[in-house]
Amino acid sequence: MKYLTLKELPTSERPYEKCERYGAGVLSDAELLAVILRTGTKNQRAIDLAVNILNYSTAYPGLKGLNYLTLQELKKINGIGRVKAIELLCLNEITKRMAKAVHHEAIQLTTPQSVADYYMQDMRHLTREQVLLLMMDTKSKIIKDMIISEGTINTSIMPTREIFVQALKYEAVNIILIHNHPSGDPTPSTEDIRVTKRISEAGNLVGITLMDHIILGDNKYISLKQQGYI
Repeated sequence: MKYLTLKELPTSERPYEKCERYGAGVLSDAELLAVILRTGTKNQRAIDLAVNILNYSTAYPGLKGLNYLTLQELKKINGIGRVKAIELLCLNEITKRMAKAVHHEAIQLTTPQSVADYYMQDMRHLTREQVLLLMMDTKSKIIKDMIISEGTINTSIMPTREIFVQALKYEAVNIILIHNHPSGDPTPSTEDIRVTKRISEAGNLVGITLMDHIILGDNKYISLKQQGYI
């Protein structure tokens, strides 16, 4: 079978020309990825390679699947070597950082929505639960954020002592806890609620306010403060 290169395709079907004439928004996911890949292999065009990449993950087909593919998994795809695999990983990281940059100023407002928007891209695709501690000063300006613990696929570890050790170390007055649910459903568990109340009570004793505990799902979140648990 003879494969046409992108240059041999009719002008109306070439991703570069379509983008130049109509804008990147008209390109399909496969076409966008083909532009990034630039070249295919001896037996397949860049566009066909892009389609194979998008279909590689059976659990998460399409662009979403790129968030879950590791370097080694990418290299298993026919036509993807070390360089292209690294390029795709970097592309994925760029999209996450762009999403965070958009919400950079809003995060200072410390509203549940702004906090969720800022950290969503970093945490929504994690396969294990991760707990992030956000520490702030008296004006609710962010002093530092840090991963405080990481759990198994279905459970996280919320170390109360370590949370306040770090908060006191950085002289935080207010803190926000953020953790993800790999299932994509941010509904709090009984344990989530119990631990949140315990940390809030402990904070009151040492003069550090737990402003919120936000649980991130797949592009959705729940604020335990808004739910009335704090």
